[in-house]
Amino acid sequence: MAIDPTGGDMKAMLAEDPDGPVVMLNLLRFAPGGRALYQEYARHLRETFLPRYGAHVLYAGRGGTALVAEEGQTWDAVVLVRYPSRTAFSRMVADPEYQAVTELRTRALTEAVLQPTNDWSADI
Repeated sequence: MAIDPTGGDMKAMLAEDPDGPVVMLNLLRFAPGGRALYQEYARHLRETFLPRYGAHVLYAGRGGTALVAEEGQTWDAVVLVRYPSRTAFSRMVADPEYQAVTELRTRALTEAVLQPTNDWSADI
């Protein structure tokens, strides 16, 4: 199951719109004991890395019972993080200090979706 982005994933993300703002959708499925590990990772993110790269958490919540979903599509948590740009996100992921704590996230999860999103409210 996918948990961490690859170099190819990052390259494709940057090719879409490197300088525009982006909200990263995080759908998380925790390993046994993973919630505590993820909370430690999130503390580092909030205290150090998000401020350093101009980002902030828009929403973080526990997943509830899915109303419409195929089997296996429910998630333990949902997190939305706004970055000033995809480039800022990429710089954060490449930061050696960030890389030293991202193993907490990797160990915390059995599966994840990390999807960049762009505002389209003007199109609705």
